[in-house]
Amino acid sequence: MKSQLIGFLMNFWISFSLALYFHSGEREEKCIIEDIPSDTLVVGNYKVQRWDIHKQDFLESAPGLGMFVTVTTPSAEVLLSKLYGPQGTFSFTSYLSGEHIICLESNSTRFVAFAGSKLRIHLDIRVGEHFLDESVVQAKDKVNEVNFRLEHLIEQIHHISKEQNYEREREEKFRKTSEETNSNILWWAIVQTLILISIGIWQIKSLRDFFISKKLV
Repeated sequence: MKSQLIGFLMNFWISFSLALYFHSGEREEKCIIEDIPSDTLVVGNYKVQRWDIHKQDFLESAPGLGMFVTVTTPSAEVLLSKLYGPQGTFSFTSYLSGEHIICLESNSTRFVAFAGSKLRIHLDIRVGEHFLDESVVQAKDKVNEVNFRLEHLIEQIHHISKEQNYEREREEKFRKTSEETNSNILWWAIVQTLILISIGIWQIKSLRDFFISKKLV
């Protein structure tokens, strides 16, 4: 029962990942932005399918096609830049908190038979995920299996705690920005009010001087 509960919690956590697919032309770069805490492992799995004109459908594979993966940190430093095959896994560890840009671009050329065709890219990004090797788990006895899963679960708890701390930092930063903005808006409103009052007083004085000069009053 305990082992099943741990397995359920593990599956529940693993379900929180970014899985999507998008269309792209060959040699067209597509990027996504991931907000990642510092010192966090990020693992991405992707698969490329190419459009077949005759079948009017995407094929299961795209032989001869490579995928160039680039990861840029919030400070505009290139953290990863590597060429992979039509299907693969990339990983990196962040050292700065903030928005990381993950870009994928095919490396096909005009000499490739299907150059210029449409591609479908399946992308699954897991942040803070340490994969549990089921083959290793099954090779252990029940006691060791529970311990192994517990250690893995503790790692995930540490990651959740890190995520919460990062969210608190972002919330604090956002709160300070909001307070500064509200303060600036208040002072700007006061300045506008003083300007309007000054203009009103000046207009009244100008009209009074005009009437006196014309001996109307």
